[in-house]
Amino acid sequence: MSIHIELPERVRYLINKLRSAGHEAYVVGGCVRDSIMGRKPEDWDICTSALPGQTESCLGLPTIIKNGVKHGTVTVRLMDENFEITTFRTDGCYTDNRRPGSVTFVSDINADLARRDLTVNALAYNDETGLVDPFGGLDDINRRIIRCVGKPSDRYNEDGLRLMRTVRFASVLGFDIEQATSKAVHENRELLHNISAERLASELIKLLSGRNVERVLLEYPDLIGVFIPELLPMVGLEQRNPHHCYDVWTHTVKAVSLIENERLLRLCALFHDFGKPDCFTTDENGTGHFHGHPKRSAELCDNIMRRLRLDNRTIDSAVTLIKLHDLRPPAKPKNVRLLLSKTGEELFPKLLELKRADALAQSSYMRTEKLRYIDDLRRIFRQEIAAGSAYNVKMLKINGSDLIAEGFAPGRALGETLNALLSEVIEGELPNERQALLGAARRLREQ
Repeated sequence: MSIHIELPERVRYLINKLRSAGHEAYVVGGCVRDSIMGRKPEDWDICTSALPGQTESCLGLPTIIKNGVKHGTVTVRLMDENFEITTFRTDGCYTDNRRPGSVTFVSDINADLARRDLTVNALAYNDETGLVDPFGGLDDINRRIIRCVGKPSDRYNEDGLRLMRTVRFASVLGFDIEQATSKAVHENRELLHNISAERLASELIKLLSGRNVERVLLEYPDLIGVFIPELLPMVGLEQRNPHHCYDVWTHTVKAVSLIENERLLRLCALFHDFGKPDCFTTDENGTGHFHGHPKRSAELCDNIMRRLRLDNRTIDSAVTLIKLHDLRPPAKPKNVRLLLSKTGEELFPKLLELKRADALAQSSYMRTEKLRYIDDLRRIFRQEIAAGSAYNVKMLKINGSDLIAEGFAPGRALGETLNALLSEVIEGELPNERQALLGAARRLREQ
């Protein structure tokens, strides 16, 4: 099968420049795979038989970054765009299950491709040679299969992060993992203990964005459980409740697959019920209950996200949404304003998305009512935002300076007064008008 890839002009220029100097040069890896699949590559990586110094001299570009030269990589800047160009190489022994202790530069593209993790990534291309595919990567793309290059256990013992890359590619590409490769993923999962939290978090987040995320999470909880052991008690925990038809882990995975494909929402869906095993009780009828699980789930989410070194904004947002995801106050304006005071305008629609995915991942019992309730909250939210309703202290028509001018002393009591005024405004007991607020403030001071 003849494959033609339309290379960007700058990539073609770099390859031709290297070839005209007598060196081999190809685009390699994910950009080849994505081009074959009709996906737009994020990066165009180039590999060459030229040594780093030869690459530098034959390109003659003013900006060349040599940070990776020890491993054969130079980064060249061409018309405000960076391209990594790496010398063909083989890897020495992996001493830490992560990186080779040494590399050896070689002149054979096939030897370079042999060191790569998956057949769908062990591909190279240039316009003259066409596709270089020594391990059947094209066939695996056509069969929608993820398969290791060579013996899977060898690949994973070289670099434990490849375990997560395997399941991430299966999720993102929508491929199945070949049987021997899948078996090796399960058998070698403990190698993830050798991988940094940041790298694990990065792969997990990419996995969560995939079209095949449901199947991957259901098949590999033991793998994810190596660095998030809090999920393991969820697997197989039946909920014994008419609202649920799945065990806790399956319900969670369904929610992940049903929620909008956005980073924060996918993370919230993953963690929203982590507290259920700790909160599980049954009543005299054998019905399961999980009282207090949103708070416990939020605590676990906070701990896990900090362990994975996620940013504070993501952590704070996720904790807020998970704490509130199971609240069901009557769909009235004052209750929407109260929720807004906890979430803010940006997070409130995300709370509704989390509640919706949670409902859709449950049994059909009362589903219509649950979805109608969420729609009612959304309608009221839009009305309140359009009306400019106050839901935080900054939106009040007075501020601390106004109260000081009325004789209030600066300090903690001043803030408490403003919060008390906001509470009355949210409840609909006090209009958000300057004179009404000042009068209410004087009343509160006299109490």
